[in-house]
Amino acid sequence: MSGPPGTGKTTLAHAIARAVGCPAICRDEIKEGMVHATPGFIASDRDELAMRTLPTFFAVIELLLKAGVTIVAESAFQDRLWRPGLEPLQRLARIRVVHCTVPAEVALERRIRRIAEDPLRRAHDASRPVDAAVEALRHDAFDRVSIDAPWVEVDTTDGYEPGLETIVGFLGPGLVQVG
Repeated sequence: MSGPPGTGKTTLAHAIARAVGCPAICRDEIKEGMVHATPGFIASDRDELAMRTLPTFFAVIELLLKAGVTIVAESAFQDRLWRPGLEPLQRLARIRVVHCTVPAEVALERRIRRIAEDPLRRAHDASRPVDAAVEALRHDAFDRVSIDAPWVEVDTTDGYEPGLETIVGFLGPGLVQVG
């Protein structure tokens, strides 16, 4: 699962994992676990935990793939981070990419709501003023993962388009779902 922040990746990753019967490996959830072990942690754009999360995320994926586990992997990584992590895994998995998309204003609204409602979000979003125009530019400039693998785009604005059954069908039986 890939896409800009606030596009519904984690929610869809867990829905797919339940439908397929496999674990969802979510980058943000790994970082949230690290925050529990780091008293006084304060998020920033390039904080120390974010740097540790990247290799941990791909190490967990590789460990599960080597054990023969089908997974759904999810992160807001752009191509410069996804591709170098995924390419070595192609020897272990038949990768499928699911790219989530929503309009920029929907993504921002979701992110603001998450920060207000979920204290675990402090692991990701530094307390900085939100500039809707800047956030829209970041959202629109998101560089999708570019790896030689089949992909599908899913609009998560209001449910899933295409629907969950179609997405799971695209992923196929016995495949490792990474996106």
